[in-house]
Amino acid sequence: MAASLDILTLDNFQSKMPKWDPTASSQLFALVDMGSNGIRFSISDLSPPRARLLKSAYRERAGISLFDALNSSAGGPGGPLVFPSETISVVSRTLARFRSIAVDDYGVPEQNITVFATEAMRRAQNAASMLEAIHVEAGLSVQVLAPEVETLFGAVGARSAFVDVKGLFLDLGGGSVQMTYMDTYAARREATVAAAGTLSEGDEIAAAKAGQSLPFGAARLIRVLEGADAEVRASETSKLHLGMREAFENLRRRFDSLAETVSRIQDGDDIAAGLDIYLCGGGFRGYGSMLMHNDTIQPYPVPSIGSYTVSGDFFRRTKEMMEINERYDGKIFGMSKRRRAQFPAIVAVVEALIAAVPKIRRVTFCDAGNREGALMMGLPRKIRDSNPLEGIVSLPSKDDGTVQAVTKTIMAALPNKDAVTLFELGLGPVFVEQIWANMGEDEGANASAALHTSISRAPSCPGLSHYTRAILALALCARWGGSLGPIDQQLRRTLQALIGDTDSDAVFWAEYVGVVASAMATVIPGWPKTAGRVTDTIGFSSVIDDSGKTPKISLTLTVKAEATKGIDIQDLEGLFKNVGKTTSGDERRRKVNFQIQQTQSIT
Repeated sequence: MAASLDILTLDNFQSKMPKWDPTASSQLFALVDMGSNGIRFSISDLSPPRARLLKSAYRERAGISLFDALNSSAGGPGGPLVFPSETISVVSRTLARFRSIAVDDYGVPEQNITVFATEAMRRAQNAASMLEAIHVEAGLSVQVLAPEVETLFGAVGARSAFVDVKGLFLDLGGGSVQMTYMDTYAARREATVAAAGTLSEGDEIAAAKAGQSLPFGAARLIRVLEGADAEVRASETSKLHLGMREAFENLRRRFDSLAETVSRIQDGDDIAAGLDIYLCGGGFRGYGSMLMHNDTIQPYPVPSIGSYTVSGDFFRRTKEMMEINERYDGKIFGMSKRRRAQFPAIVAVVEALIAAVPKIRRVTFCDAGNREGALMMGLPRKIRDSNPLEGIVSLPSKDDGTVQAVTKTIMAALPNKDAVTLFELGLGPVFVEQIWANMGEDEGANASAALHTSISRAPSCPGLSHYTRAILALALCARWGGSLGPIDQQLRRTLQALIGDTDSDAVFWAEYVGVVASAMATVIPGWPKTAGRVTDTIGFSSVIDDSGKTPKISLTLTVKAEATKGIDIQDLEGLFKNVGKTTSGDERRRKVNFQIQQTQSIT
């Protein structure tokens, strides 16, 4: 490795990365990730109070494989790994373009532009020549990430889509694969009183230090699998499996909560015990796209690979995925020709992971990676630990007391307090915000829009998993009556199936909450200007009888008599007749007995 390279390490990365200042005149940050398989560029808006969302204002990918450029110049095994002059030229011109977009078109301050490189730059013998050309042509400096910093950025970037996580984190790029472990739940439990429940400053750094980078990226490994003889292929595959096992065992020794999970798996007493895994990087996203293409739910309703979650059993079906990749001639959504060509190498890494981990319970694919991780590490601890869902809603102009009053009133209609509903998932404010939206549109159009908007809004927005998107979509669709055309009925069925795979009861409760909100909007036809407008006008009470074959919910709507003027009471009653009837399966059936009590005042 050239001595003149500016290596970003765990000791110095914080001093070399741009600092986020909430008072700065510009909150735009541009990042370039010079990966082995491609160069990715993005501009993000970190304006408060929504900095946690890492909102992307622009993104672009240049399909330049630095790894291929290195190996084509080597002329065979053992040859010098150098960037050809034409590669240096095209890369420097590409970065000059990115800089122009950032500064001239979007107004990103020069000091807020960061360029970093990974495995290919670490391996190149003439990396300094590449960096000098970039500096001359584009006026940019490049930070070369040490493997542990690459692990840190990848894991924190993947974690950015969630509030709390517990599991293994792996990032598969073109030149290397990283593995580490994070448990924010344990970190919160261990936080001191003085820290006010936030995570310690060192937990992410500890994960990076404990992690391991293996030189088995998809671009490197596919060359071995396709170009080497059988003995070399077997040797490299053996090294990959050994490296995965050693990396996992190292993490098990370093983290108590991981060791405890492994012990429960090995004891066999807890049948639900298993490890959750979070995967990022282009290689793993390719495997996730193949799984989505073959998911039991078809057509799969959510287009984004970010937060796509599968069971460990489905994840392990590598041979089936390989066969489909080989024989299927059509386009597979989310997979380029290059990714499909590298698929055997991706599967080899997946199989090594499966062999290293005793029991995989669930696997989640993450859209975010190094760039998001770098941005996250520049934010204060309190913001990194905050719930991203709090930044999604746009209710600052509406009284927070009103939001609470609406939420509390709807929740009073839930007879089963243990039911999985959008409120327990943190979606309450997002849902409440939409109850009175688009009141001038046709209900059928709003029902359709609710489905499509919920699954497509801000595709990379953190906090919205496929499961929560489906819950929100069904609740809002029901709020608008749930009357859909044939094509949208199919979409609703696939969303119901997506939820039902995890919790069949949640489908019913999502639609039930939507219908309760519809009743509220019938009585109060505009956004309540005060909390009192809600509490003085309408109230719900409910009980459930589970003793029979069909659970019976007795729901009572108490409403101020004056508010019912001009309302057909039968229309209100009719809202609840079809709750749960859009699904199939007796396990989701419940009978709702609805009655209305009119009163002069709500007490």
